Amino acid sequence: MMLRLTTAIAASAVGFAQASYASTDYPLTLTNCGVEISVASPPERTITVGQSATEILYSLGLADKVNGTSVWFNPVLPEFEDANAKIERLADDDPSFESVVNKRPDLVAIQYEWHIGPSGSVATRDQFHELGIDTYVMPADCDTKDNSTGGDGTRTAAFSSDSIYKGVTELAVIYDVQDAGDTLVDDLKTREAEAIELAGSLDLPDDLSAAFWFSSTELEADPFIAGRLGAPGYMMDKLGIRNVVDSDEEWPTIGWETVAQADPDVLVIATMDRRRFPADDVETKREFLQNDPVTREMSAVKNDRIVEMDAHAMSATMRTLYGLETLAEALSEMTFD
Repeated sequence: MMLRLTTAIAASAVGFAQASYASTDYPLTLTNCGVEISVASPPERTITVGQSATEILYSLGLADKVNGTSVWFNPVLPEFEDANAKIERLADDDPSFESVVNKRPDLVAIQYEWHIGPSGSVATRDQFHELGIDTYVMPADCDTKDNSTGGDGTRTAAFSSDSIYKGVTELAVIYDVQDAGDTLVDDLKTREAEAIELAGSLDLPDDLSAAFWFSSTELEADPFIAGRLGAPGYMMDKLGIRNVVDSDEEWPTIGWETVAQADPDVLVIATMDRRRFPADDVETKREFLQNDPVTREMSAVKNDRIVEMDAHAMSATMRTLYGLETLAEALSEMTFD
């Protein structure tokens, strides 16, 4: 999904080189997640469907261009609390198509194609385009990913942080704030490199293993455990950890008996404000792990090698880089026999 500019801008795509860009010339045509859009001018009114898109726009200094948000897992990053408080939240979860359209946006910025995409739960992209509203899906949810399989989709290749940097840079070009985009990418790349360096300095077991538990529809049901190619797989790969789950699905359901048999050294569990399922609550997760006759015998549980991580970091978002830091720092405080 390469950025195609019909302007005088010379920009690279995945892994964009950090350079000084000229101002964006409009109209700007680009291909985003397989859909060509043409942006006539810097968007003045934006609706976000997904916390990742929201926080990237805030990080680019564009909070004043955001007129409504939706789909939240956790509180906004602390540095954006004041700005976010002034912006209408259309819904904690999926907004209605009408609620988005009624805000008369120039552009809708989207985190997941399953919200706005070919079979979107909110709408299709065509429905917005027919009304003259541009849409932009974060590349992290479509690059190296097939969302036609339903649910959370299936990765066709491993997630890379390059898709995060690509999304930041493309949005910076769309809004003509390239310098802000460069600064943000530089900061994220520095944090990524420092987390990897920290893990590399540790005396970790050669075959250190882990599993990531997002949630479960019911505590008695099979949990959603991270596959090998998504954001958790990226974190484990960068830090030299083996994922005990060998699946290309983003979040396959895996029985606890199977997880316990694999016996991961470390168990990472999601924290979130969302309460769609009982296991969304991290304390409920911990209580289950400590008391279930299968899970309480796992090495990670018996040795208290349980890491709490922001649920949003477990998805392919800017916060994934923060999650990499969380895991590296947690490993630095653990002991392994």
